[in-house]
Amino acid sequence: MCPPVRIYDKNRHTEEMSEMLEQQREYVLRTVEERGVRLVRLWFTDILGNLKSFAISPAELENALEDGMTFDGSSIEGFSRVQEADVLAIPDPNTFEVLPWADPKGTEARVFCNIHNLDGTPFDADPRQVLKRNLDAAVKLGYAFYIAPDIEYFYFAPPQKGELPQPLDEGGFFDLTTSDIATSLRKETIRTLETMGIPVEYSFHEDAPSQHEIDLRHTDALTMADSIMTFRLAVREVAAMHNVHATFMPKPLEGVQGSGMHLHLSLFKGEDNAFYDEKDAYNLSPTAKSFMAGLLRHAAEITAVTNQTVNSYKRLVPGFEAPVHISWARNNRSGLIRVPIPKRGSVSATRIEYRSPDPACNPYLAFSVILAAGMKGIREGYELEPEADANLFEMDDAALDKLGIRQLPQSLNDALKVMETSELVQEALGEHIFEWFLRNKRHEWREYKTQVTPFELNRYLKSL
Repeated sequence: MCPPVRIYDKNRHTEEMSEMLEQQREYVLRTVEERGVRLVRLWFTDILGNLKSFAISPAELENALEDGMTFDGSSIEGFSRVQEADVLAIPDPNTFEVLPWADPKGTEARVFCNIHNLDGTPFDADPRQVLKRNLDAAVKLGYAFYIAPDIEYFYFAPPQKGELPQPLDEGGFFDLTTSDIATSLRKETIRTLETMGIPVEYSFHEDAPSQHEIDLRHTDALTMADSIMTFRLAVREVAAMHNVHATFMPKPLEGVQGSGMHLHLSLFKGEDNAFYDEKDAYNLSPTAKSFMAGLLRHAAEITAVTNQTVNSYKRLVPGFEAPVHISWARNNRSGLIRVPIPKRGSVSATRIEYRSPDPACNPYLAFSVILAAGMKGIREGYELEPEADANLFEMDDAALDKLGIRQLPQSLNDALKVMETSELVQEALGEHIFEWFLRNKRHEWREYKTQVTPFELNRYLKSL
């Protein structure tokens, strides 16, 4: 039996939407009984995108679906102060799925939650609520936001303290490795994802040793953020079952490409792709061009959110195919935004690819600031700058300056300095998350600055 189709709509509180929600609740309760589910895990994320969970018994599920479950928010970093501790987790029944990995103690399921204050209002530290709020703003203008991510990651032997990561293979881009464990893990992960209703479009071995990529089929941004959270756990769970370590660390190895999460973005008005214009030379509508212009103008401001770790900026360097330059072009991977050429006659496939985010980000917050930047471009009618169709990786700084091409922030510290002055990011995230995120990441940078790295020891210990 299949659940009703998931819908995200500004009229979700209408009688029709209420009826659909009730149908979904009935489906969840019936599935729990029929499948013999022993535990239901309530999932949500903290501000940094770490998956959090607590479990309830099936007997509590009906009450949870109706009224939510109270928990201590002060135990989640960045959520609440002790004196404001209790918050309410309200399950979204549209996200219910039985977990496919075996548990000897019985079948388990999961459902994502929206976090609320006890009075029923949205909790301002909940990243999922932040994304819903930004999506609502787009819906008021008639747009639905769709995303398809290309997610890269590495498999390693279980890490040992003080040792470098040990890849499981020496494969390269699109290599067909027939019997290694990494390829088998990728296949098993895909089966797991599809069992959980997350369709996969492509998968292959990436360029670096033991690096792999799985591309998810496009869907609405809220569903995709949930899917990415599930994806990261599924990859790790399947790997762990085979005594392998999977990591979404952006740059775990020197001298090879890091892991990105390229995002294919589009806006729809009803059934129509708002990015498509058959009369344009690029087949891009004015809406698409203004959205791109918004992303380019505000790219530096949002980078701390889309690339939130110190390690993220080890990937964003010239020479390793990661975007560094704030520019756009068709089928040019050296710029920040690429406009893929869709297959002949495929209007719905018209999209843009935003290439800087990495898989360590919080997808709810990353999607929020990306959407906010693009929508500001649309609302204020930003003009798109000329296409930069040359290989920017081969240009020196003087040539780039002549073309007026700026660079993304080159460190977490640089990114935070730009973010802290951004009204757009503050509005998109809300004051609570904006301020907490800055405090947390400034602390991370201060900790990083005190570290003495192997590079420094190798370079200076004997010579100075």
